Amino acid sequence: MTDAVTPEELAGLMRQNAGIPVEPAQLADHPDTSFEEYGLDSLGLLGIVAALENRHGSPMPQDAEKSRTPREFLDLVNTSLTKSGA
Repeated sequence: MTDAVTPEELAGLMRQNAGIPVEPAQLADHPDTSFEEYGLDSLGLLGIVAALENRHGSPMPQDAEKSRTPREFLDLVNTSLTKSGA
């Protein structure tokens, strides 16, 4: 599966893997708000990366868990999924 990760999917992963309740519209409307402001730390982001690897069947970029904002994270992950092209 190489479908792009959407703000909706990211919001669900934040809720499921890190217990961070965030609305998809918040991520879409404010993509440069830092994960820190949402209360998501690097460990939570690492859990999201692992969930995406399982879901998409391919490794995510090594530095994905170091992303600071939803925009940065989605750009990095979606670029990786596009390149893997499977």
